Amino acid sequence: MNDSSYKYIVSTSPHITNGRTTRGVMFDVIVALMPAVIASFLLYGLYTLLMTAVCVASAVFGEYIYNLIRKKPHTVNDLSAVVTGILLGLNLTPTVPVYVPIIGGIFATLVVKMLFGGLGKNFANPAITARIFVMFAWTTAMTTFVAPVDLSNGGAELIKYFNRDTVNAMTSATPLVGLKEGAVNASALDLFLGRTGGSAGETCALALIIGGVYLAIRKVIDVKIPLIFILTYFLVTLAIYKDANVAGCGILSGGLLLGAIFMATDYSTSPDTVIGTCIYAFGCGLLTAIFRKFGSMPEGVSFAILLMNVVTPLLDKYIRPRPFGYVKPVKPKKGKKSAKEAQA
Repeated sequence: MNDSSYKYIVSTSPHITNGRTTRGVMFDVIVALMPAVIASFLLYGLYTLLMTAVCVASAVFGEYIYNLIRKKPHTVNDLSAVVTGILLGLNLTPTVPVYVPIIGGIFATLVVKMLFGGLGKNFANPAITARIFVMFAWTTAMTTFVAPVDLSNGGAELIKYFNRDTVNAMTSATPLVGLKEGAVNASALDLFLGRTGGSAGETCALALIIGGVYLAIRKVIDVKIPLIFILTYFLVTLAIYKDANVAGCGILSGGLLLGAIFMATDYSTSPDTVIGTCIYAFGCGLLTAIFRKFGSMPEGVSFAILLMNVVTPLLDKYIRPRPFGYVKPVKPKKGKKSAKEAQA
């Protein structure tokens, strides 16, 4: 065959791709988050949808205004800011004042994401970092939990949390307060279905699991991370309390499933190697159990993931795959000169 029939292309790796785009991956994540968004609406009413929409709008605005000021190409079409906004909205309590998601969304994309170089260069998950930021800034608002609405009383229940007086009168404790002392103040079924107090999108374990299964089927996330995360938390908590019920209910309560499935698996802030990924997920589970037991706050998922995000560059630096064909240099024995030294 004539050589002229061949076309040679010289380029850098990767040479084999699967055709998946950033926008496509983010769209899959949005689809996976929809069960949790719907559950937050059914559990806490229309106010949660409004807060999630505000988070999305402010996150998109933060990214857009940064690119506008810096005169860079606009990147909001990749949908990553939308994902960040939805995740932040699900991490907020169902009754936060409207200024919290506005500032939180802008902080997530403008500060945590864009100031560090944009998508793929952020040092930590933007939604996690923004949640911690607004929690420290407005602790009372972020720890004021309410009971789910009673849909049997009619549609009026869906709008009751728009009234601030109703919010102040309907405060409810999160199950994590009891778990901290080794007590379970809610049934496993209530925790599974979300019939407890908590952040808008973290209480319904069923909705989060459905989203996680979808992402696993679509091969969007590395399933090792949530599985090792959850298993480590269960075993460490079991060792602390000597009670499988407490350990199991801890998995279903708080933001553990939301964090393990949707935020710890962030491509930019999780390790690239298999060993590094396992250490990262193990650290997330271990720190969550320690923070929940010994920390001043009942929840520890956000802090655990943030700390392991910071450790990720070290894991990637010191745990590297050996290049194909690499031969480790032989060190000369003591008292013997190397070949180069002998020639010299």
